[in-house]
Amino acid sequence: MTDADADRGGRLGLIVPSSNTTAEPEFRAFLPDGTTVHGARMALESVTVDELDAMSDDAARAAELLGHAAVDAVAYACTTGSLLHGPGFDAELEARLREAAGVPAVATARSVVRALDALEADRIAVATPYTPELDERERAFLEDAGFDIASIDGRGLAANTAIGALTPDDAARQVLAAVDGDDVDAVFVSCTNYRSLAAVDDLESRLGVPVITSNGATLWDTCGAAGLAVDGPGTVFEHKR
Repeated sequence: MTDADADRGGRLGLIVPSSNTTAEPEFRAFLPDGTTVHGARMALESVTVDELDAMSDDAARAAELLGHAAVDAVAYACTTGSLLHGPGFDAELEARLREAAGVPAVATARSVVRALDALEADRIAVATPYTPELDERERAFLEDAGFDIASIDGRGLAANTAIGALTPDDAARQVLAAVDGDDVDAVFVSCTNYRSLAAVDDLESRLGVPVITSNGATLWDTCGAAGLAVDGPGTVFEHKR
């Protein structure tokens, strides 16, 4: 950012599925005073392969419009939507958004990889709200990125409103029931519509390992790309992007 940009405070552009009710409030809860979030939405009601695939077609236009607001960085805040087409799709998506918006851009799937790399995590456990088909796509993506997946536990939900109705307590119970902290280097709670960021500090204390969420990783990565300081929950925020 320029000095003039710093004087007016940071601005983050956030591209989310139309049915997502979690990403924007979780970002706002942990951003410093003066930093604002500006949203754009892409049509999606159910977290299925077909709807996720169609949604990504709207991403570049959303990024272009956010660029009109002079944002400092843009985030594509959808985990499965940014890993749907396998290795390399997340990086290609970031490049398309960066070109459209004219500012740094991140995509959640790549943000998760960056966060896990910053934590030097090799063996991870994953908790999701997803159907088995999407869980397997996520497993394949993370394994291709070089991680050893100790376990992946999903809730079998497709309706995004049902995912958004889950609470941080739901996330904590799922993780604690499914994860052995002695067997992993880190835990990843997937989905930007799964309210889980508020559970991170307690889960880290109870499990003894770092815990990241989709929104936490995306927030950490977006602020790093924008050159903004942020003090979010969990060990990852102690590391530089």
